[in-house]
Amino acid sequence: MPKRSNVLWVVPAFIMLLAIAPTSQAGCLTGAAVGAVAGHYAHHHAVLGAVGGCVVGHHLAVKKRRTAEARKLIADYATSSDPRRKARDAREIDKLARKKVPLAMQWESQQRSR
Repeated sequence: MPKRSNVLWVVPAFIMLLAIAPTSQAGCLTGAAVGAVAGHYAHHHAVLGAVGGCVVGHHLAVKKRRTAEARKLIADYATSSDPRRKARDAREIDKLARKKVPLAMQWESQQRSR
């Protein structure tokens, strides 16, 4: 019976944590669901799996968002004729390259070789 009482307070605490930080939920809910199922089948560690899944899901969502942002900035840079707009796009791509976004890093290396 003690195990069930632990679960009864962990689940509401986890839900409250998600409600407090809505901006950091990207990918967390999906990852937590997958992690909970995987953890349940791995010797009944559903809560530990949910936490790990949340971390991994958030990381992958941020990575996907940054790649999409880099793709958009590169397309805007290529189609723009305004030099100020090109300079702003290049600065934003540089910021993403410093965050180790592969697409932005590749674009920067191509720009340097020209």
